[in-house]
Amino acid sequence: MDLSVLKRFGKLERVEVREAVEEALALTDECIREARTVSYLLHPPLLDEAGLASALQWYSAGFEQRSGIRTELDLPPTLGRLPRDTETTVFRLVQECLTNVHRHSGSPSARIRIQETSTELIVEITDRGHGMPQAALETMNGSGAPFGVGIMGMYERVRQAGGSMKIQSGNRGTTVTATLPSEGIV
Repeated sequence: MDLSVLKRFGKLERVEVREAVEEALALTDECIREARTVSYLLHPPLLDEAGLASALQWYSAGFEQRSGIRTELDLPPTLGRLPRDTETTVFRLVQECLTNVHRHSGSPSARIRIQETSTELIVEITDRGHGMPQAALETMNGSGAPFGVGIMGMYERVRQAGGSMKIQSGNRGTTVTATLPSEGIV
């Protein structure tokens, strides 16, 4: 707002000053747009309004368009509404996995598969990239976290939901599988 006031009422007689104010206004507008986009992606209203299936369809289609990575979504046709915390956990897991596919895997495609059993909800995200170093996977599954906050955040989120998560990786791709209890699924 201060930049707008400066533009309207300031003495911007020099071309350099006028251009600097215009550039600052343009950068400010871009920052606001980016902040809104990030905020929307962190918790899309569609997740609350229409449920996990609709939110994942929207997100995976947008991911494919933004990244150029072909994205397949395999959902049970009967997947209904889940408890809010479960839907958020699964949505965040898929977001983080697709982000990692885009940033690190070199994969041309990703597949999101959700299965329901009488006792579990199984979420599987697979890519066909170059995989993760085996030594790092063993360290992570043992005691440490060599990959940073994203993967450890996924582990923690799934654990807090009462589930478990495992990562299998090799030179033909990576699969992240989270198993969540189906208690409370409506």
